[in-house]
Amino acid sequence: MAGTHPLGKGLIRVMQGGVAAGLLVWLWHAADGAEAMRRLAGAQAGWLLAALAALSAQIVLSALRWRLTAARLGIAIDGATAVREYYLSQIVNQALPGGVLGDAGRAVRARAQAGLLASGQAVVFERLAGQIAIFALLAVAFGATLAVPGGLDWPGWAIWPVAALIGTGLGLPLILWGAARIVRGRMGRMLTRLWDRLHLCLFAREVRGRQALLSIGTALANVAGFAFCAEAVGAPIPLTAALALVPVILCAMVVPLTIGGWGLREGAAAAFLPLAGLSPAEAMAASIAFGLVFLAASLPGLLVVVGGGLRRAA
Repeated sequence: MAGTHPLGKGLIRVMQGGVAAGLLVWLWHAADGAEAMRRLAGAQAGWLLAALAALSAQIVLSALRWRLTAARLGIAIDGATAVREYYLSQIVNQALPGGVLGDAGRAVRARAQAGLLASGQAVVFERLAGQIAIFALLAVAFGATLAVPGGLDWPGWAIWPVAALIGTGLGLPLILWGAARIVRGRMGRMLTRLWDRLHLCLFAREVRGRQALLSIGTALANVAGFAFCAEAVGAPIPLTAALALVPVILCAMVVPLTIGGWGLREGAAAAFLPLAGLSPAEAMAASIAFGLVFLAASLPGLLVVVGGGLRRAA
């Protein structure tokens, strides 16, 4: 938060790191951490490289989605700059609590052409497009597994929370659209401008096809990356189950309680992947492998930091 004292920010970060560590320690005991580490130690390099390729592809696709979104708001970003900036934001998001500081920096650095409001909206709308795609993929897979006998067997405790998650995720744009038409006065005008800009960036006829392709591409790349990590640790996930369960695990990472989603992601994996036949230890190993490979895929962002420092020194 903009007005937070530096000491307060530091305390929040320590607390988020503590939550991540606490969750991982608890999972170590609850999900047989020793077995999870054994599986990680024996992970197959080929599958890990496949996961690295998939997660690298999703970063590039996300960068192109940001470039497309920013262009709709009058911000011209060339492809190389978009990819470079996205890598930088990813490594910052992975390294610092909250998972959004890298995106905030991306908005600040892109503000010159149209102002901070527009550059901030470009970042928020781009991330929103990615989340909508994850929820849409989850909705299709969830519906299919419920409708087709012999598929994934959802227990009662999971059906309603997942349905609520889907409804919330896909309903946010509809809520904004409705509020822009119902609310009056100054707030109504603000909501209308916000909806108009969101529609311009994501849903206008001339752009929605490209937005959909890029966003579904990033969602599938993330799911593939997780599935490849599961294969690497000897715990393959059936395709239908991966499409239905991995998005739930990815959504857990968005909750800003830990650093880089650590702990929350592993907890969600240990809770949901047994529905696909994995043991909690296998689920934990697959999730940790995904986290490590995702971090490795973000490492080119360090080259941006080093390169920037070298240019300033020169």
